[in-house]
Amino acid sequence: MPNLVRKLLIFAAVDGLVLQPAPPRNHPPATQQAIKIDYKGNVGPLLKDRREEDTAPVSLDAHGIVGLLKVATSFFLVSITAREHVAQIRGRPVYKITDVALIPLSSQADADKAIATAREHVQRHNKAQAAGQDDTDSEDDDDAPSVTDSLVEESTTTVSEVKDAVTGRKSPAQRETTVAADVIQRKGVYGRFADKWFSRKGWSADSRRTQGLSSEENLAATAPRNVDSTLEEQEQPSAPAADALPTKDKDAPDAVQPEDIPKALEGEKDANTVALLPKILQTTRMYFSSGNFFFSYDYDLSHSIGNLQPNSSLPLFKQFDPLFFWNHHIATPFIDAGQHSFVLPLIQGFVGQRPFTIKVADARSNSVVIDPSSTPNDIQLQSWHEKQNKHTGADSDSEVETPQPEPSNGKDFLLTLISRRSNKRAGLRYLRRGIDDEGCAANSVETEQILSSPTWNTSQDTIYSYTQFRGSIPLFFSQSPYSLKPQANTWGTFETNAKAFKRHFVDLSARYGDIYCASLVDKHGTEAKIGELYEKHAHALNDDGGLDGHGKKLGFEWFDFHNVCRGMHFENVSQLMETLEPFATSTGWTVISGDQVQHKQSGVLRTNCMDCLDRTNVVQSACARTALEAQLSAGKYTIDLQNDPSTSWFNTLWADNGDAISRQYAGTAALKGDFTRTRKRQITGALTDFGLTLTRYYNNIVNDYFTQALIDYLLGRATDTIFAEFEADMKSSDYFIDMQKVREQAIERSAGIVIEDHEEDLIHGWTLSVPTSANQVKTATFEEAVLLLTNKALYFCRLDWGTEKVREFERIELENIQGIMRGVYITSSLAQRHMDAEKNVGFVIRYKANAGGDLVRRNTRALDSGASNDDQRKQDAKTQPNPGPAGRFLAFKALPPRSSTSSSSAAKVPDSEVDVVKSICDDIAKSANKTSDTSGKWNVPGTAQEGLDYDGQPRQVQVEEKDIISLADAKKTTGYLEQIEYSLKKLVWG
Repeated sequence: MPNLVRKLLIFAAVDGLVLQPAPPRNHPPATQQAIKIDYKGNVGPLLKDRREEDTAPVSLDAHGIVGLLKVATSFFLVSITAREHVAQIRGRPVYKITDVALIPLSSQADADKAIATAREHVQRHNKAQAAGQDDTDSEDDDDAPSVTDSLVEESTTTVSEVKDAVTGRKSPAQRETTVAADVIQRKGVYGRFADKWFSRKGWSADSRRTQGLSSEENLAATAPRNVDSTLEEQEQPSAPAADALPTKDKDAPDAVQPEDIPKALEGEKDANTVALLPKILQTTRMYFSSGNFFFSYDYDLSHSIGNLQPNSSLPLFKQFDPLFFWNHHIATPFIDAGQHSFVLPLIQGFVGQRPFTIKVADARSNSVVIDPSSTPNDIQLQSWHEKQNKHTGADSDSEVETPQPEPSNGKDFLLTLISRRSNKRAGLRYLRRGIDDEGCAANSVETEQILSSPTWNTSQDTIYSYTQFRGSIPLFFSQSPYSLKPQANTWGTFETNAKAFKRHFVDLSARYGDIYCASLVDKHGTEAKIGELYEKHAHALNDDGGLDGHGKKLGFEWFDFHNVCRGMHFENVSQLMETLEPFATSTGWTVISGDQVQHKQSGVLRTNCMDCLDRTNVVQSACARTALEAQLSAGKYTIDLQNDPSTSWFNTLWADNGDAISRQYAGTAALKGDFTRTRKRQITGALTDFGLTLTRYYNNIVNDYFTQALIDYLLGRATDTIFAEFEADMKSSDYFIDMQKVREQAIERSAGIVIEDHEEDLIHGWTLSVPTSANQVKTATFEEAVLLLTNKALYFCRLDWGTEKVREFERIELENIQGIMRGVYITSSLAQRHMDAEKNVGFVIRYKANAGGDLVRRNTRALDSGASNDDQRKQDAKTQPNPGPAGRFLAFKALPPRSSTSSSSAAKVPDSEVDVVKSICDDIAKSANKTSDTSGKWNVPGTAQEGLDYDGQPRQVQVEEKDIISLADAKKTTGYLEQIEYSLKKLVWG
């Protein structure tokens, strides 16, 4: 495969960021692979050789590029500044990202400032590590200058200065000089080597550090710093002079004009999104620096070892499974520009590795594990990797020919664990539950356990790979984050769930083969309802032809974990292992020998509890333990991973995996971790779990909403309007389905139920937001309803969205319509988005009731006259008087025509809420005027139009332009308690 850029230098030029691949050792820098990202976010090759020019004085070493983040009209380069070597697979290193830097593409000054800050942070971190300190001891990251500091202040570079820099001539000081002068002035190109060689401290600091002595740099690292003080201490000047800046590439396509450079943020943008920009960038940096993202420059982490494409000539990102390619969306600018050597695919999940040795004790093949835990596992693993590299003389960036191991008195093995989180229905606990309409389940994780020799030489040894899968219960359901024991609320009809349920398992079967489900939810209490529904759908799928429509059965076992293991007797999981043994035996695991796949695992165990975390970790580790013992037994080695204390490394590896997945989904380490690590359940572990439960509860109701919005945005599932929605409601919606598709289905379903006259033709249908009570324009809550227009009548339908049924509807003859009013419709004055007159619009339809009175048809097909039985609707009805038959009206508020969810639908969508309302009102008025003339003027209680009299003069239905609820009226009706509640939420949530 083509080589990826393993290390690069990033520095700012007047016309964009330059990404310069670092040269190999003892090689001069080259610009053949260098690229430039201009300040409009355009990625392209660096067409002009800049080795003969003075480059920017501040540069940043990076280990790869995560992608290009666009927020509003701003672009930010996300680069990897710190990594940790966690495994080595077939001689190829695997890394965990530990820190990233976000560099703004707004101007050279802003980029230089962010690069200097990131550079200082990396240097401080490296010094602290070398001195044996924790990086957090030197300085809290919260006190570090933010990359957004320069975006909220005036740029220090004026337009005229930039123009002079672009068009000015070189001064005599810039002419070609000696080699030494070139290196000193251009160490942005030559990197850290020049920094060390030509600094005042020289190599002495490194020498002192290798001897274990402190240095001036170590002491200085503990002092608080800001950007200005940092630049003063560095060896290079704080900013380039205007006449020293490099000239712009004349041949570069789409070059940014000088007047555009300091104004990169001045395009059209949402004010709320820009206000949240510091939080967006901070959360993005924390997200990618969390230690949950892994990469390799030349090994495909997205596929199990039995499904790799050997000797492929494709770029790594094209080999990568899209299901696990987490940075695909923000890496798209580099892909589209053809800069494939800069596209570094990432997985989210876990990668861990442990070497161990087994010694044969006697001729009867009883085996003893040589305990590798005499030193901490991480230190032992690190020294093992260092030993591998020492034998080759290669650095950790290069491909390694794994050496033959040193002779030992036993057999050496290597156990590698890789968990891959799916980017479909990705997100956080309670905000991503169940399944979506594409059949994707929340918290879907593929976990592969690989047993090999340290050499990975299949001509002498065998590689075993065992894969498991976890995922949320594949049904439409949700749970409230505001309860410690929340009830599972199901959504949709049995048929709707069955369709998504089948799609999920058909896709899973196509990927893995046979499927066996182990459901660990309770058979009593709050989990019983969803567990029973899961079991019913599994049986229904089998009765309907199975996974392939030809009788391929879906295996299913409901194991009541908490009941069977009550009293902390988690060893009772062995009962489930006995049940699963026939399936595990029939499907087996992947066996690779002689560089050939001798046997491929033919099925997968799908395990779930409610969160797919704690109980799932226990069962998955038990299955992996059973598989490992059997694989070693095939090589005539017998070990006891359950009771032998020298095998504690196995428990620790799986516990680390469980903690990692739990942090990514729930924000804390996994519960029941003491049993996973020690195979014993103790009271101290139960107390720890209680504390973790409280932490999860806090995260679920405070931190998760914004993080979920960011995850949806980074994955390309949502547009940046999702941040404005968060600012308005302090929540992020669960886009588990395509809302446009659901609303279309609701219109179609409603029309099929309420239009009984076969001569009545449906002209149009809409979904709109309405008060929960009729004859009112504002109630405590609003709901979505369906409005249908035929050639004879209007149909107003209230739906039960949970069961996909029409709860009640009202038919309004077109000749009974007396008038239509459209205008501003503000129902809340708390958030800026709620007060935007362009987005908060609606209309009111005034009509007279039939002589028989107010007939509302219920879903029982019984005719009823009166208000709804809903308690909220009754309460709302008391707040405003109902008008008489001559004054009946229905109020409708437009929904956003473009939701924050990205959609690939090609259907034409109106540009704004104003366009939506205008189109609806014109269609209704046109249809009504074709039937008969009506009369009337407005008398809408509780609005600015209250008090207008009905004059009884006949006229055609016209659309009046008047405010329904103006901003001033909305502020009058907003209570102090609502304002205090929202302000408190914004303080804590935002």
